[in-house]
Amino acid sequence: MTLPAHFDDAAWRRKLAQRLLEWFDRHARELPWRESRDLYRIWVSEIMLQQTQVATVIAYFKRFLEDFPDVRALAAADEEQVMRRWEGLGYYRRARQMHAAARRIVAEHGGEFPRTYEAVRTLPGIGRYTAGAILSIGLDARLPILEANSIRVLARLAAYRGDVMSTAGQKLLWQAAESVLPAKRCGAFNQALMELGSEICTPRSPKCEQCPVARLCATRELGLQEAIPAPKKRPVFEEVTYVAVVVRRGEEVLVRRCQPGERWAGLWDFVRFTVSDAAGEASAELTRQVQTLTGLSVRMGLQFATLKHGVTRFKITLKCFEAVLADRRRAKAEEAEGLRWVTVDQLSELPLSTTGRKIARLLADEVVTG
Repeated sequence: MTLPAHFDDAAWRRKLAQRLLEWFDRHARELPWRESRDLYRIWVSEIMLQQTQVATVIAYFKRFLEDFPDVRALAAADEEQVMRRWEGLGYYRRARQMHAAARRIVAEHGGEFPRTYEAVRTLPGIGRYTAGAILSIGLDARLPILEANSIRVLARLAAYRGDVMSTAGQKLLWQAAESVLPAKRCGAFNQALMELGSEICTPRSPKCEQCPVARLCATRELGLQEAIPAPKKRPVFEEVTYVAVVVRRGEEVLVRRCQPGERWAGLWDFVRFTVSDAAGEASAELTRQVQTLTGLSVRMGLQFATLKHGVTRFKITLKCFEAVLADRRRAKAEEAEGLRWVTVDQLSELPLSTTGRKIARLLADEVVTG
């Protein structure tokens, strides 16, 4: 499929850019990463905003910049510091890649964020969209962007009825994003596309009466706002049961650092593993699993909580148990790589997963009795 004819119409493109930019100048939200055109700040915001709502990111962005105000500060930080500040945002690979990229920037670019598309694309965690967003917003580089909100706006402007995430759909929409770029103010234009998709051209019940480009929209003309973009297939969720074990040694509890390749790699967690429903509360099975992961023999105690949450395509039931060491003479977990004994108060200093932090709060509230 090719783009509809109006995308080749210079007059239509001029009207689109003019109306979008005028609307954005009046209605752009005041967001902390828009306070300057510093490439580092824009980069941090764009990584945080991947698969995360703006309202959630604001507080995280401010705290992150307080601790790591520039590339050099981020590069010099310990990974554990970075992960602790990222905790709760999810998709932790983003933080690890950003930390690695900061060190590359210091080593290869003298601590200055690179200003060319080719150099930016070589950094860990930066793809075509992110590179285009950083350089267009920061430097007004004439680079297109394509993310969830702009995909929806462009699909409706083109009345594209196909799957926007298919190879063909992505190719067409990247062409659309590039074709509508104005000669000037590309950064503001790209932000306007995203802002329009976020605030006006919403997935359901778009506010067409408030849209500055409604008269230029092929989908509105056809009355297909609820059908375009094509609805995503509903995900099929798989139910999984996990167990988290709080192993106690006096006033301390055992935590384990998640290894590369594991979910939450780089974060600390209580001893956690999957179990079948049948074995979910079998003491012998839980004891064996703890020993496999830590090398320690424990005596299982009572279950003190059940937490339910969802991750991507999984619905997870997390059963939380207490345990105590069966042989304190062999309790040298601090000597083993990736294991640490800490007090409940010290848990606040470690980066934990969301459910790990919930367990830590339960411990702090003395819901669990030793």
